[in-house]
Amino acid sequence: MDVIQKIAAELAVSQKQVSDTVALLDEGASVPFIARYRKEVTERMDNIQLRLLDERLIYLRELNARRDTILESIASQGKLTPALEQAIKEAETKTRLEDLYLPYKPKRRTKAQIAREAGLEPLADAILDDRNCTPIEVAEQYINTDKAISDASAALDGARQIIMERISEEAELLSTLRERIWQKGIIASVVAKDKEHEAAKFKDYFDYQEAINKIPSHRALALFRGRNENLINLTLMPGTDEKAEHQLCAQIVARQLQVTDTGKAADAWLAETARFAWKVKLFTRIDLDLKQQLREAAEGEAIRVFANNLKDLLLAAPAGPKVTLGLDPGIRTGVKVAVVDQTGKLLATETIYPHAPRNQWDASIATLARLIAQYQVELVSIGNGTGSRETDQLVADLMKLHKELKFSKIIVSEAGASVYSASELASKEFPDVDVSLRGAVSIARRLQDPLAELVKIEPKSIGVGQYQHDVNQLQLARGLDAVVEDCVNAVGVDINTASAALLKQVSGISTTISHNIVAFRDEQGAFTNRKQLKKVPRLGAKAYEQAAGFLRVMNGNNPLDASAVHPEAYPVIENIVQKTGTAVDELIGKQSFLRGLNAADYTSENFGLPTVTDILQELEKPGRDPRPEFKSVTFKAGIEKITDLKEGMKLEGVVTNVANFGAFVDIGVHQDGLVHISHLADMFVKDPRDVVKAGEMVKVTVMEVDVARKRIALSMKSNVEVQGASPKKAEITKQKETRKVQKTVAPLQGSMADALSRALKK
Repeated sequence: MDVIQKIAAELAVSQKQVSDTVALLDEGASVPFIARYRKEVTERMDNIQLRLLDERLIYLRELNARRDTILESIASQGKLTPALEQAIKEAETKTRLEDLYLPYKPKRRTKAQIAREAGLEPLADAILDDRNCTPIEVAEQYINTDKAISDASAALDGARQIIMERISEEAELLSTLRERIWQKGIIASVVAKDKEHEAAKFKDYFDYQEAINKIPSHRALALFRGRNENLINLTLMPGTDEKAEHQLCAQIVARQLQVTDTGKAADAWLAETARFAWKVKLFTRIDLDLKQQLREAAEGEAIRVFANNLKDLLLAAPAGPKVTLGLDPGIRTGVKVAVVDQTGKLLATETIYPHAPRNQWDASIATLARLIAQYQVELVSIGNGTGSRETDQLVADLMKLHKELKFSKIIVSEAGASVYSASELASKEFPDVDVSLRGAVSIARRLQDPLAELVKIEPKSIGVGQYQHDVNQLQLARGLDAVVEDCVNAVGVDINTASAALLKQVSGISTTISHNIVAFRDEQGAFTNRKQLKKVPRLGAKAYEQAAGFLRVMNGNNPLDASAVHPEAYPVIENIVQKTGTAVDELIGKQSFLRGLNAADYTSENFGLPTVTDILQELEKPGRDPRPEFKSVTFKAGIEKITDLKEGMKLEGVVTNVANFGAFVDIGVHQDGLVHISHLADMFVKDPRDVVKAGEMVKVTVMEVDVARKRIALSMKSNVEVQGASPKKAEITKQKETRKVQKTVAPLQGSMADALSRALKK
């Protein structure tokens, strides 16, 4: 298979675009670098197209490698015919390839193989060749007690095994039946015997059926988790009328064997063989294949959802370089306090005990007031874990008692903070700081710059995915790493303040080089220009080419080093300076002047129109941050726990996670509520991400509160009917919405819902 031609057709681009891009990838260029600085090569392919190209390149190369292995294996057996070779070369999927290889694939000693060894293959051929023969009479010729063939019936059983194996390895038949069951099949589940209480979180799957090709990813993964935990039994039915569909499929197999209902002596025996082949061989294989297909599709969608949520979280608005005090709430263990300066450097730590059992409320306020005044704190960042609303009230009282202190308070997600605290990275960063206090540092820093802090935490620990521990971990890691890489390089990195964890996400920079940059900075002082990067150990020409454009040197001796203009393109700006007679300092930020320039006038053999256009746009707002403006949500006073909620309440919240069935929203009660997809907007919503993103502020109405099951149903519709003026209508509406919510949320209890709850500390 021509990989370049295939990818070009799939992406609807030219083969040259693909081949040139593949060459760059093979040379070690990253997707962000290619997307940003090689637009002439890719002809403006964006990150999404390039990521898809990269994924398909990996898949198709693996497919071709497997194809070569299979061809070599069959050829070594002396069984490679021209027709088979052509079919293998034309196979476009791994499934098709394995179907073709199945008859030639080395396998364990099967019943059919034992029958062949007993000399029964001629019997099978004889019955297939002469339908007028009487199988039992022909079989008597093959009785061989030395081969454990004691009678004609045993001989026929062996012949049947041989025919069943042959027919089950027919690639075309297997493909036809697999597609039929995918279109008509039903997945059914029932609770495991005597497991009703233990399986309560899977209650919606105690007696459940759904078309296999219609099951949403979250439900599929819930079903597989329930099965893996031995709490529900999962089966595949070939259709709504199970018996009739089995009969039809057996008839399809019979036709493949050319069995006709003409009364020939062998027809009945062959028809029975076809039925056995379907039930015992083909359906068993298809059952495994389609469940695997369902799982892979569900995993792919779950990874996509996780990646999208992670992207939104990483690109959340930063509060900026302000002195920040972080509070990691706790009740009995106290509230951990950390103050960091504008660059995130740790200035001070404390532990206060405002809550029960110590109840040192006034003393805690005094401690916070002292720290805020001493370090001129501008922001107070409060983690949203256990005790967050009580701690929020503490800070509110502080603001009332000390009006002279000018600061703002914001509740932020502390997901993953405890993971960071105990990590090797945190121990190296703060070797002399107690583990419990490191979380407060992380909470403070993630308000200043979410991206810079969250890259230190394994993405799976951030808590914005569904069933992340159930999916293929290699694919998950690959997908999430790509998101982090894209986000970091889209924003750019200040080389003089970035941690090694952030630097290693920059295009072209490895873990070793990132640590070398930090060490060089510590020894030599702040970088004053990008050229100094070439002096960093192990940072060679290739790494410099990949990384330089994404690294910013603020307030250096070359203003262009603070922009996204790549050093290799500085000659373009020198040309502009020469032709216009305007100095670089005067060019930067002069929007009207820059927009009056014709980009085509400054192109050359090395720099085409896309590059020059990008340069002019960058000079208008050098180093511009693509992230939105910072805003904070205000949780309603007095609403601190789930029992405080009442139907009809209007609240503000923050979207913590977006799933295919809706969005989870933190409304400040330590339990996220769900806005079902049907309640995300007044209009029909096909994809929740069209309406909301993780980290976004939203206004919601409380639809229903189930305290016992810790479930909150919310709505973002502008006109929501709840119990009130029209009780009957409201009750009907509520019942419908409750059923929707329960159907989608039930399987998430103990898994994603737990991960999204405010009890994220482990």
